[in-house]
Amino acid sequence: MAIFVTLEKGLPANVTERDSRERRCYAFLDRLGVSYRRADHEAAATMELCREIEKSLGCPICKNLLLTNRQQTDFYLLLMEGDKVFKTKYLSKALGCSRLSFATDEHMMDLVDITPGSLSVLGLMNDPDKRVRLVIDRPVLEQPEIGFHPCLNTSTLAVSMADFRDKILPALAHEPTVVELPAGESDN
Repeated sequence: MAIFVTLEKGLPANVTERDSRERRCYAFLDRLGVSYRRADHEAAATMELCREIEKSLGCPICKNLLLTNRQQTDFYLLLMEGDKVFKTKYLSKALGCSRLSFATDEHMMDLVDITPGSLSVLGLMNDPDKRVRLVIDRPVLEQPEIGFHPCLNTSTLAVSMADFRDKILPALAHEPTVVELPAGESDN
């Protein structure tokens, strides 16, 4: 499946015409002094489309999942490798909580102001009350760069892991829980 991708460095020339959520992401990154490469593309709501963007961007794009417990009282944003299969039981065990499921679209909008298909770690800047707990699968942190949407799935950013760890994560003020999730077949 082919996807049209345009590669740029930094802020879009037409930033004032972009969605307000996306503009907030660029302002956040610029305020932190984070440099990034940007791929503009058609909407990419699936990891299959993101793999095409990865080839153009030259950077792995992480999978972002918003999860909740059965009571829908605790919420987790999981960052994991894009090609890894999510296994509920392993993450639940690692976090010491009841079996997790996907949060609703309404929770996504309410908690991090993002629509489905555009979920991103940058959405945590919209969660000042820290209602969402950040969880990162260790292999994501072992990459030289990390790729994610600027809260809209028509662009993808590549950021150095050093800037992600040293600038972005502290500014988001959501201390990550690092887990080790096994790879393998789905058994949700």
